[in-house]
This record gives sequence, structure tokens and C-alpha cells, in this order.
Amino acid sequence: MKRDIHLVILLLTIIGISLASLTIWRVEASRDRALQEADTHGLNLAQALTTYSEGIVRQSSLLLLGLVERLETEGSEPLQIQRLAALIDRQQPLMPQLSGITIYDRQGHWLLSSNRPIPSGANSSDRAYFIHHRDNPSRETFIGSPIRSRSNQEWVITISRRFNDSHGAFAGVVAVTLGVENFLKLFGKIDLGRDGAIGLSASDGALLVRYPFREEDMGRNFSQSPLYMQYLVDQSVGTASFTSSLDGVDRLYAFRKSDEQPLITTVALGKQEALAGWRMESTLSFVVVGSLMAITATICWLLIQHINRRIKIEAELRITQQQLMASNRQLELLAMKDALTGLANRRCFDETLSMEARRAQRDGFSLALLMIDIDHFKLFNDSLGHIAGDDCLRTVSRVLEECVRRPPDLVARYGGEEIAIIMPNTDYPGAMVIAELILDRLLQENIPHPKCPLGRVTVSIGIAIAERESLSESHQLVEVADAALYTAKAGGRNQYR
Repeated sequence: MKRDIHLVILLLTIIGISLASLTIWRVEASRDRALQEADTHGLNLAQALTTYSEGIVRQSSLLLLGLVERLETEGSEPLQIQRLAALIDRQQPLMPQLSGITIYDRQGHWLLSSNRPIPSGANSSDRAYFIHHRDNPSRETFIGSPIRSRSNQEWVITISRRFNDSHGAFAGVVAVTLGVENFLKLFGKIDLGRDGAIGLSASDGALLVRYPFREEDMGRNFSQSPLYMQYLVDQSVGTASFTSSLDGVDRLYAFRKSDEQPLITTVALGKQEALAGWRMESTLSFVVVGSLMAITATICWLLIQHINRRIKIEAELRITQQQLMASNRQLELLAMKDALTGLANRRCFDETLSMEARRAQRDGFSLALLMIDIDHFKLFNDSLGHIAGDDCLRTVSRVLEECVRRPPDLVARYGGEEIAIIMPNTDYPGAMVIAELILDRLLQENIPHPKCPLGRVTVSIGIAIAERESLSESHQLVEVADAALYTAKAGGRNQYR
């Protein structure tokens, strides 16, 4: 019946582990799919925004290139500046993202401003983009960090080029300003959730635009951020997941470097929001599986209770039988033990010797038999009395048991003061080691024997070894060991033969 309970418990355990494992696997797989879908969505948005940003910068660069060619060909005299202003007025509506176009001479003085009258004494020689072109002969377009426009105080991004005079020397700068607000309006139309964010940065890590807008972020450089250092250095496109250094929100990032412009577009989705649907699905799965497991456990519990009642009834019926069997086993043990010494008795000896002889013959092992007799034991009894003789027998028996440690070995009282030791799978050297150990231990025990020449109790030992081919009848081994014992006694006792 207990086996039935174990099977029920095993069945319940297997069902529970299977359901739990399957549910956890499905939940983890669902989570991976949700994160993968969020990454794909972010990469698609990053691609679209990169294309948009590239288009604006490309248009601005083409406009700058045309203006620089005219300035370098026709000069920057007031009349030419007026013609350029008219040209800009016609082109500017084609680029609504433009905040304005400004031309500066080599000292940084304003020559033209498309969106407002030139303030008296206006000079921008301290601007980073002007200093870059003045000190750098490169004719490439330069994308500057966000700055506040001195004309209307709005945040703008500058895209600029230098122009040279007829001798190739620096003659001034043409700058296009793009309003950050225009980018934010577009970014704000994209639903990224409560914790989503969009970023546009220069390739050197300078932040150009970030949505949601925070003024304290303008001008920050992210070249030391985890996203930049771990991913953007070696990859042009990819995804990542970590906590934002700006606001501490855990986000899923998708980034893409522009192939044409020194721009990096980053789209970030709040990780908790991206996993909201997955959490609801997972909760529902766990509730369903938990309910199934609870129902299964209840059924199993009722079944176990029924089995336990049957076990209790059968246990009560077996109590008497078990008590009787225990009594019988106790009687069997007593029948195999010597009452005085606690060693195995003669009956146990005979059965064990016969069994070990058959086993040794079958398996091809040797079998050793030691017959041990206490020297001058009758004189010991006559001089010290039978009570002392019994104590002596018990002490010698204890010493012999301590010398024989292997489980298959048997120490038995053969009769009177004679004790036998059966040692399966033991050859002559092994038996001799035990015999010497017995003699040495009795010497250490130093049991007084006033009638013994040595003044202490000693034993004589006869050793018989039977190999497979010499094993026929077990009583022959006893006879050989007895003969060896007689030889040891005749040789002066306290020895083995």
C-alpha cells in the first residue's frame, strides 16, 4: 500500500514538474518574443528617423554648397549679398525645418540673416562652429552642438560650411540653423509609451535632440555612456538593454548610425511597458496552471487518504504476525549464540563452515580455519575457580573478536575452552598474520595464570588452509586444524602451527 502512495506522490510530482516546466518555458519564450518584437519595432523606427534626419542634413548641405559656390565665385559684396538674400527667400519655404540662414565674414560679423534684421554689431566669432571653420581648412559640412539662437533664443542645431576668398584663404562661414522644436514636433507624434525616448546625436557623442525634451540635456556628450562605449564604437546598428544614465529608467535601446552623415539615431522603449502584455499573459498562465495543479493535488490527497485507511487496517492485522516473527527471530539468534561468551555457538559454526566450504569450492577461493585452545585451562579453573574461568573465557573471546575485523569472518565457541575462527578467501600468510596478532594481543592483555609456566593465559593455535581442489568435506578441514593444534601444544604451547 505504501508503494501505491509513493506512486501517487510520484505521479503528482511528475505532473507538477511537467506543468511547471512547460509553463516556465512558455513564459520565458513569450518574454523573449516580446523583447524581440520591441527590438524590431525600435530598429524600424530608428531606420525611419535616420532617413528623415539624413534628408534634412542633405538638403541643408546642398543649400550650403550652392551658397558657398556663389560667394566664392561672385564675392560677398553688399550687392551680391542682396541677390543671395532674394535667392534664400525663394528657397527657404521648400525647407520648413530651417530656422534661418546666416552668412558671416572672416571676423564673424553678420553679412546676412534670413529670419530677422541684423542686430547692430552682431558678431558670432565666439561660436564653436565659426571657430571650427576658421581654424580648420576642411571644406566639409560641420554639424554643431545645440545652441541658443541669439536672434530668437530658441534651441537650434547648426549646419555650416566655410567659404574662401580668391586666394584660398578663410573668408567666412555660411550656417543653416535647424530648430530643435521642429524635430520635437515630429518625434512627439510617435507613440513610444510613457517611458519611451528618441535621441539624435552626433557621431562624437554630442546630443543634438532628445524627446522628451529636457533643457539640462542640451549640449551633453554621451561618448562615455554604456551605449556608446559598449555598442556604438564597433557597431553601426543594433539593440541593447540597460538603465538610462539620464533618468534611471530601464529601457530597450535600438540604435543606427547614418551611412551618409555623422549622425546616430537612438530609439528607446520602456522595458516595463514593453513587457506589460507579457506580464498579463504570464499571470494568466500561472493562474490556470496553479488551479490545475491544485485540483490534481486535491484528488491525489483524497486518494492517499483512502490508501492510508487501508494501510492502517492491514497494519493492525499484521501487528500480531510481526510480533510473532520478531520472537522467532530472537529465538533463532539465541539458538546461534553461545550464552557464556556471546560468540557464535557450535551449531552456527557447523552451518557456516559447511556453507563457506561450498562457496570456496565453487568460486575457487581458499578457506582458512583456526582452532584455538586456552593453554592449561583446567589448571586455571582448579586454581582460581570456575567463575574466574568463565571470566577468562569471555576475555579471550573478546580479544579474538577484536583481532578478526572482516564481516565474513566468524569467531565461534567450538566447545569447552576451544574456539574456532572461519576465514573465507584467506591464504597461509593471511591466517598467520591473524594468529600472530592473537598471540600478541593476549600478551598485552596479560591475564594472570598462576599454574602456567609463563604466569599468564596463553593459547595454542592450529591453522588449516583448504584450496579448491582439496575441499571435499568440511569436517576434514576441522581434523587438519585439530592436528595442527595438537602439534602446537606438543611443541610447547603459546604458538601456532
